[in-house]
Amino acid sequence: MQKLYYTMGEVARMFEVNASLIRFWEKEFDIINPKKSKKGNRLFTNEDIDNLKIIYHLVKEKGFTLKGAKDEIRQSRKEIEERIALITTMEKTRSFLLNIREKL
Repeated sequence: MQKLYYTMGEVARMFEVNASLIRFWEKEFDIINPKKSKKGNRLFTNEDIDNLKIIYHLVKEKGFTLKGAKDEIRQSRKEIEERIALITTMEKTRSFLLNIREKL
């Protein structure tokens, strides 16, 4: 079961980056639009998390510049989403198989 909203700290831990990087990406990429609480704290939705996954994949894993990542998102967002879903599935399968191996 997933939460409706994630705090900045939870999101930063999820991606193992500093909160300042998440705030920076929020300013640079218009696809990240967290809600703000009455206190001004950012609350990220699942859609925001998915968009951050795309940005993280392009910038941190693939080595794109910010401009390059923006262009790539505009041109082939669907393909990127499919690639990330495939990578996630493969990582889960690998983890499952390693777990079975440890139990044998």
